[in-house]
Amino acid sequence: MKRTTSEEYVKRLDALRNEMLAAGTDVYYVPGGDFHMSEYISDYFKCREYLSGFDGSNGEMVITKDGAYLWTDGRYFLQADEQLQGTGITLMKMGEPGVPKLSDFIKDALHDGESLGFDGRLVPAYFYDIIKKKVDGNDIAFITDIDLVGNIWQDRPALPSGKAWILDDSYTGLTLDEKLSKVREKLSEDDCDMLVLSSLDDIAWLFGFRGNDIDYNPVALSYAVITSDKSVLYMDEEKAADIKDVLTSKGVEIKGYEEIFCDLKAMDHTLKVCLDRSCTNLKLTSSLPGNVKTFDKPSPTVLLKACKTETEVENERKAHISDGAALTRILYYLKKIQGTDELLDGKITELDVAEKLLSYRAEADDFKGESFAPIVATGAHGAIIHYEPTPETNVPVENDTLILLDTGGHYMRGTTDVTRTVSIGNPSEKMRKLYTAVLKGNVALSNTVFKKGTVGSTLDILARKPLWDLGYDYNHGTGHGVGYLLNVHEGPQNISTGVRTNGGTPFEIGMITSDEPGVYLPGEFGIRTENMMVCVPRMKNEFGEFYGFETLTMAPFDRDLIDVSMLTNDELEAVNRYHKAVYETISDLLPEEVKNWLFEVTRPLTR
Repeated sequence: MKRTTSEEYVKRLDALRNEMLAAGTDVYYVPGGDFHMSEYISDYFKCREYLSGFDGSNGEMVITKDGAYLWTDGRYFLQADEQLQGTGITLMKMGEPGVPKLSDFIKDALHDGESLGFDGRLVPAYFYDIIKKKVDGNDIAFITDIDLVGNIWQDRPALPSGKAWILDDSYTGLTLDEKLSKVREKLSEDDCDMLVLSSLDDIAWLFGFRGNDIDYNPVALSYAVITSDKSVLYMDEEKAADIKDVLTSKGVEIKGYEEIFCDLKAMDHTLKVCLDRSCTNLKLTSSLPGNVKTFDKPSPTVLLKACKTETEVENERKAHISDGAALTRILYYLKKIQGTDELLDGKITELDVAEKLLSYRAEADDFKGESFAPIVATGAHGAIIHYEPTPETNVPVENDTLILLDTGGHYMRGTTDVTRTVSIGNPSEKMRKLYTAVLKGNVALSNTVFKKGTVGSTLDILARKPLWDLGYDYNHGTGHGVGYLLNVHEGPQNISTGVRTNGGTPFEIGMITSDEPGVYLPGEFGIRTENMMVCVPRMKNEFGEFYGFETLTMAPFDRDLIDVSMLTNDELEAVNRYHKAVYETISDLLPEEVKNWLFEVTRPLTR
């Protein structure tokens, strides 16, 4: 496929400004999501990427008459720097000193008598609220129904048309009736009559289906409305063809995808509506009658979905066993190619490693595909936190450095996400020191005990402290929730330095969360170790209930990178205990030569 040049992006921005002039808008906002505020999106919705060339999962643009600006977070600073070269677009590094918030920038860019334009289907209602409040008192107009990127995007991909499919209740241990009953119970507690649901993974979870509309995210374009006696799923007829009979037999009404707008306009204005303005688009909220009382709060499905059932947790344990065996085979492969002519002659590339790992995962009978685009990053590529090898960026695996593998799979038994950093050749003392510091953070978090009610921001320092002690840090969160055969990034819980969700969501039994500290040195290498953990009960006494984590991921750490002198006795014991569990759990699934290698690399570490 022909690569788009920076000059072409300049032309696209010029064309967009012509559309802005014709539409009478002075500032145009291009978010990075879809109609459902999804983190990952189908090709049809990649407007920001079409304008800029930046293809990270998080990014928003503002275009003015004489400038273009792109905001993204720390995971993508290096990547965005590279991809925006020559486009004339200014990179706005979120959270960095001197970088304004996007909403403040828009406010300052608008002058009396001017207008802000955007496609209201792509903008969350809460963002509109923020901007409107900031410009209150100024003579600013809003044009909320213009898709100007669509006007200039001549070869725009079609909307996704994949068919949804039913996930049998036996995999989740929870029926549709049980889920609807829990949702309705919560609505009643909150004195709400109706739930308007827009987030795709919540809809898929609630109605028990999965889809094929977004790469790596098994969801389908849809909306839903739940009341005390009705449940309506809005989905295109062809997309719903294979799930319609099952759902209608359970009392679900299925209507066309776009019909929700008319239905909301015609709804009983006396009903009290629950919706989340952070993930519901402005066009949808604007369709509600003006006198309807709304409650802006997360859907009950968010927490219900996050707390996995016993069936889901047990299935996830099994999925991670299969996944761990596949990952261990690639770790063995990477160690065995060291010093070979094939490696030294540059004949093994990042994409080769990614494809081989995919082939190992695909041997599982219930494998459904990768859970995100694989990150296989050799040498300096490892410092690009979310680097994804492509035919354009693919390079040979380097000798005497590190290779970072952040990958995952979808299985009928659940979703995995795991990172291992592997030394190729002879690692330096700096590599060993930093790897061990990262490992110490991973071990500290996974082995902690905490009181019920604890939020992730409280636990985050456990993972960062070993790096902070050395004067290092990482510019991303430490942990995110993971869905069950759903989105690999799932809320509401997270582990990070900041509190992102309603003051922080406390951990609850059954929540599955990642544990992924790291360190990244531009131009040198990157290190990350990531395991998945499930929240489990630990003890209960006169001081209350205490929880902890059970590690689900089953794959060895790199023995060659561990500096035992840096580990405390407790940390050494924890690593040895984990490695013993890895060998006992997955060794019988491995070819004999890999099993023998695993036995050697999981032997107890000693001083």
